[in-house]
Amino acid sequence: MSLQQDIMSALKSAMKAKDQTALTALRAVKSAILLAQTESGAKEELTEEQELKILQKQVKQRRDSAAIYLEQNREDLAAPEIAEADVIAQFLPEALSEEEIEKVVVMTIDNIGAQGMKDMGKVMGIVSKELAGQADGKTISSIVRQKLS
Repeated sequence: MSLQQDIMSALKSAMKAKDQTALTALRAVKSAILLAQTESGAKEELTEEQELKILQKQVKQRRDSAAIYLEQNREDLAAPEIAEADVIAQFLPEALSEEEIEKVVVMTIDNIGAQGMKDMGKVMGIVSKELAGQADGKTISSIVRQKLS
């Protein structure tokens, strides 16, 4: 079953269960996917990689919003954002640990012969593609920076 079909079935379940948090989150994801599909002008299917990027973006937006709300001591606004991020994160593949990410980064650095910070873009591009949906860019970036310096 495709990711879009999974989201639609989860949306139906949330409607039946009257789960407003899940409904809000899943509707936002559905909307983002439809928007991405219609951007090209045709109703073509998105690749799995594109769908994962959309989901990651949705989760990141909610976690960032929650962090801002928590900085301002607004737990009442942060809680729904965190709950929505958790609902969306269920559709992402299992995240890798920092050690696993580090192994991929070291292997990539060795394979392309990266010498220093000037090669960070090359390493980031390769590692980001390889770990799409399994690690966030900020974590990858910090590990690559640490290994190249």
